[in-house]
Amino acid sequence: MIIRQLEVGHMDNFCYLVGCEKTRKAMTIDPGADVERIMAEAKKERLLIETIVNTHGHGDHTAGSARLKALTGARIIMHALDAAAVPEVDVRLTGDPDLQLGAIRFKVIHTPGHTPGGICLYAEGQLFTGDTLFVGDSGRTDLPGGHRPTLGASIRRLMQLPDDTVIWPGHDYGPTPSSTIAWEKRHNVNASEYGYYVRN
Repeated sequence: MIIRQLEVGHMDNFCYLVGCEKTRKAMTIDPGADVERIMAEAKKERLLIETIVNTHGHGDHTAGSARLKALTGARIIMHALDAAAVPEVDVRLTGDPDLQLGAIRFKVIHTPGHTPGGICLYAEGQLFTGDTLFVGDSGRTDLPGGHRPTLGASIRRLMQLPDDTVIWPGHDYGPTPSSTIAWEKRHNVNASEYGYYVRN
């Protein structure tokens, strides 16, 4: 799997360009801004963007989706509960379906709490968490549609993944740009609240 983490916009957002090494097909996750930079990175890596996934409906994650779709012909995928935020959306997800990208099969994990339609993407030991889980923290729940207990339940689901799962968050808010499930169990400020391990 090819992963390029790009900081975009003015809110320390991370956008991800994820590609299949075998087919050079690519997915862009949360293109909130800097679409030209995303396109340049795809060209550099010889990747064809065929899918755009928004992990939730907030504008700092979705603002570039329509333009990227216009430039590439890629389809926009979101959870149905957040899809109204992006009129150009092509696929409205429900449940926890799979998404195929070349030879890579992603598991979509519905993780409401930050927004009703928040999702994470998991494949090959890599977890793209949007605003559900940050390095050392978690998403806000004081915005419309946010709900703290629901977010806690979503994060507890993520904590069932293998400890060596790499976490790729939606913002550069932590001490490092990525982490692992094991690290979060021991260091996340919400560890005890979410019912997973706390550092001794």
